[in-house]
Amino acid sequence: MNPSLELSQFNYELPQELIAQTPAAKRVESRLLHLDAQGALHDRQFLDLPGLLRPHDLLVFNDTRVIKARLRGQKESGGKVEVLIERITGTTTALAHIKASKSPKPGSRLILSDAFSATVRGREGELFDLQFPTRVLDLLDRYGATPLPPYIEHAAEHEDEARYQTVYAREPGAVAAPTAGLHFDEAMLARLAEQGIAQTFVTLHVGAGTFQPVRAQNLADHVMHAERFSVSPETVKMINAARAAGGRVVAVGTTSVRALESAARQCDGAAPTATIEGDTRLFITPGYQFSWVDALVTNFHLPQSTLLMLVSALAGIEPIQRAYAHAVQSRYRFFSYGDAMFIESP
Repeated sequence: MNPSLELSQFNYELPQELIAQTPAAKRVESRLLHLDAQGALHDRQFLDLPGLLRPHDLLVFNDTRVIKARLRGQKESGGKVEVLIERITGTTTALAHIKASKSPKPGSRLILSDAFSATVRGREGELFDLQFPTRVLDLLDRYGATPLPPYIEHAAEHEDEARYQTVYAREPGAVAAPTAGLHFDEAMLARLAEQGIAQTFVTLHVGAGTFQPVRAQNLADHVMHAERFSVSPETVKMINAARAAGGRVVAVGTTSVRALESAARQCDGAAPTATIEGDTRLFITPGYQFSWVDALVTNFHLPQSTLLMLVSALAGIEPIQRAYAHAVQSRYRFFSYGDAMFIESP
């Protein structure tokens, strides 16, 4: 990592009213800001994306599924608690963030949704290790709420259960959506397939840490949160085939980038025979040499966030600053329910 990178290099002013609180009426009806390989900006619509892709390009999607990770309840003493599952660690166990007036102690019970209790087994850093009475996913599906990001001001509603989820989500485990994928509907995926654009999937279970601001002024001092990922041998074969044919690997979302680049570091150019999986703390900042990713479909990211640093690594700090200033001036919609960017690396 470049030791001279400072947090102040990744800031911008965003009017509050540009933070999208609801999704577009239809998934594909967002705007698309295109930052091309020469650094030029083009105002487009998301429906224009197929025309920006080339024969032999490969789209890589993150197929993680958002779980209903938010639970409310009380401690045995009566104090209110809010539980946000960060990671399911076993059939009946999970790590969670807990909001309470006083942190619950190991051995204490939390009565959740007036329906069941979970026992606090201990702590792992800021997270609490919880034991549930039955299968965690079943309990969340029945009693949990969709964990909308902190900048979305309304409580999760029925519409959010569908719209804060990609149409291809299949592997449950994320507590935040891979939001670049929210723009794709079945018709768009079919159109891309008919155009001969290959598609494949990786899995990275997005954690709540994705919303945490970077606090270290020198980026070399930042400790990245861990997220679980997996990349299949079939996906690696498709990447190698696309590149051999002169195509580009186009990641859909920064989470796909992190999964792909984490896998690339593990297999070191060799064709794997088994799924590459594990925890990744990969922190991608300007100066990073990408192994597999050539272009990116993404949303607009929070100031001073690791995601803004990642897109700056792909396109350059100055082009991204210019793109974001243009997006603010042109009143694009920002963050999870907002508009999209298509970034081609120089």
